[in-house]
Amino acid sequence: MAVNTADSRLEARWRDILSVHARTMCEIDRVLHPHGLGASDFEVLDLLVAETRDEGGQCRVQNLAGRVHLSQSALSRLIGRLEKDGLVERSVCAEDRRGVYVTLTGRGRALHAEVLPLQRAALARMLGPAEEE
Repeated sequence: MAVNTADSRLEARWRDILSVHARTMCEIDRVLHPHGLGASDFEVLDLLVAETRDEGGQCRVQNLAGRVHLSQSALSRLIGRLEKDGLVERSVCAEDRRGVYVTLTGRGRALHAEVLPLQRAALARMLGPAEEE
């Protein structure tokens, strides 16, 4: 059966995206490893920094779940590791006992600030210069 040329191009483009993603995640892992973080750890810290600017310092785990590329259980394990390392704290929502909040600790904010330039430099190396808007 002949393969549709448009489908072939679409599949090749998809594989290119996956390849760039995999290489970029590996590079971020490499530069953050000496600081005890991986790419997914950083992503959660980075989202918490952004999410907690206006939320009084807390973010619901379910808000993170929709923004990271991890399953709910993998995210829960990751947050558990970050909590064990003293980078975040978890608490139960008083209004809805099923809800769980995550809060960055001072140590978590400091580590994020320390490694942010490393992560951004890795992105720049792997993805090229940012386009001017």
